[in-house]
Amino acid sequence: MQHHLTVRHGDIIEVSRRPADFCSGQGALWVNDLSPEFNEFFGSIINLDSPRHLQLRRIVAAAFTPRTLRRLDYDIQRTAAATVAAAALRGDIDIVADLAAPFPLTVICDLVGIPESHRASVQTVSNVIVSGGDPDFVPHQQDPVNAFLDAGASLADLATDLAEQRRRRPTDDLLTALVQAEVDGIHLTTREISSFFVLLAFAGQETTRNAISLGIWTLHNNRHARDAWVADFERMHPTAVDEILRYTTPVATMRRTATRDTTLNGHRLAKGDKILLFYAAANRDEQVFREPDRLDLTRAPNSHLAFGGPGPHFCLGAQLARAEIIAIFREAFRQLPELTITGEPEFLRSISVNGIKRLSARARPLP
Repeated sequence: MQHHLTVRHGDIIEVSRRPADFCSGQGALWVNDLSPEFNEFFGSIINLDSPRHLQLRRIVAAAFTPRTLRRLDYDIQRTAAATVAAAALRGDIDIVADLAAPFPLTVICDLVGIPESHRASVQTVSNVIVSGGDPDFVPHQQDPVNAFLDAGASLADLATDLAEQRRRRPTDDLLTALVQAEVDGIHLTTREISSFFVLLAFAGQETTRNAISLGIWTLHNNRHARDAWVADFERMHPTAVDEILRYTTPVATMRRTATRDTTLNGHRLAKGDKILLFYAAANRDEQVFREPDRLDLTRAPNSHLAFGGPGPHFCLGAQLARAEIIAIFREAFRQLPELTITGEPEFLRSISVNGIKRLSARARPLP
């Protein structure tokens, strides 16, 4: 068994379109093999193959349709405005703690149905799950796998309690939809609901959070591009957001496993080989993107892979993430026209997630 690093845009697309040859069910989130129970507990549908993957994906897909997102648009805009307004009242801020983290956390918690009293703890354990073992989130003396398990168990316990409340008193949220959902006439088990909940709680906020913080840092280093977007925000935002996603690629890599002896771009692969899909490299592939290392907020077309390749595992929350990024940048440009970065970013130590832990800034000029 060997590990193969796939960096070309076309190769990742091919792997993504061939789930029968390159499966996710043996683990998609980590480089090394972990137990099937661990994989499904943390990754839910990300670490499943069809037919089970398709059955479960359909349940959540209803919450992320364009029609549903249009109904959510007001709440997203309102939350973005409130988040930026709170930051504007301060002098010195942390882009991550004060802007990038609280906004998507509020949106996904409102969507799923997580009470205000639990949101700080959801943020804390989510940080652990996607930390990659970063010592800021997992102390050196603690085994990272045990830390991930403890964090996941905390979210699962919360999901079990909230699911029982929804069975007694249904509400208009995604958790109620999971409790009431049927797959081939059978209701989801508590374990399946918990697994979905764990996935939505951390994946529904972390990618967007990193896109926002990385995007702000990127625009700080590309002032002409930033000024052009500010001057014509509504016309440019469709291409600008996708270019931010391409340029920063918050999810750097995922994994597939060869289900049989096969080939990829002329290379022979053996059954059981691990294929690492390096999205960050594919999004700078000079065969696909002209001047790939240049930020071009008008780039079109833009076939970036920040949401994964085409196929059954393309990110369900792609449209929600785009809507959130548009909303927060619109408000940041409007309410914080003189936002100034005052320090260097502290990056997350992870091979799979491209993220910023801290980024100091001044929200308004000194008196």
